[in-house]
Amino acid sequence: MTTQPLPVRTRLFAMLLKAVAEEQTDAAQLLALRRKRQRLLSTRLGRAIVGTDAPGVRVRELTIGGDSETRLRVHSPEFAGGSLPIVVNYHGGGWCIGSPEQSRWLASRVAGQVGAVVVSPTYRLGPEHPYPAATEDAWAALQWVHEHAADLGGDRGRIAVMGDSAGGNLAAVTALMARDTGTPDLSAQVLIYPVVEVHERWPSEDANALAPLLTSSLMRTFTRTYLADAADTQDWQASPIRATSHTGLPPTLILTAGHDPLRDHGTRYAETLRAAGVAAELCDFPDAIHGFTALPGAAPAAETALDEIVAFLRRSI
Repeated sequence: MTTQPLPVRTRLFAMLLKAVAEEQTDAAQLLALRRKRQRLLSTRLGRAIVGTDAPGVRVRELTIGGDSETRLRVHSPEFAGGSLPIVVNYHGGGWCIGSPEQSRWLASRVAGQVGAVVVSPTYRLGPEHPYPAATEDAWAALQWVHEHAADLGGDRGRIAVMGDSAGGNLAAVTALMARDTGTPDLSAQVLIYPVVEVHERWPSEDANALAPLLTSSLMRTFTRTYLADAADTQDWQASPIRATSHTGLPPTLILTAGHDPLRDHGTRYAETLRAAGVAAELCDFPDAIHGFTALPGAAPAAETALDEIVAFLRRSI
């Protein structure tokens, strides 16, 4: 795959980031970044970059229990009738920053255009809650959604998982867990520039080591902070590409970005799934940066990616 020059909007966004943001190299700096990003989402500039909820989509919040308190941001088409398919969407942020609000542009439009209930859960973040806390919360949220599908206006027999970056990792892991337990029987998974391997360094990481938004150094800071005492783990629940088998997984759409250290993660996982007999579609955006589906104001490719995701989910769930 080849890359293409970044659009003007994306280049301007990258220049702004470079001017105002320092590279995060430890847990304390990640915590500061988390606070800054949360504040930014509530500003006019933040809304211009990450987008807002789609018109015609109702948003409500629920809180569920378990080992930790999880907040669910639930997006539903306002005028849809009957029992709708459900998409459980995990936000990105290196398992250390981020929230469902940063995915609101994509999640709400998937809800409105697919005619689905899109549930975006929180999960515990590092460094306060290292691996496997995020995985445990992601799995608990999926189980809760399956058990309470009718209360959400959804069909428990038509559930998909979706996630971007670290959220793509959690979506891939929960899909494997669902296959192994048989509950729920997932209809599809959408993995958006996912992390599928926490140790190996692949060529796209070197080629895009200084890319906008996510550098190789920041990647490694996220992973080191998330894994903490489990830094040497070989567990597939950290690196889903290491699962013993990938057979029996649901139809999969994987999106990658040309200017992204994680690009090879998506391509290699697509190859792994296809070798296991899984219907896996790979859609690359050669002029996009990591995180682009959560940056519609800075990345024109976000609109095209939305179209691909909507079309895939319409025919899969």
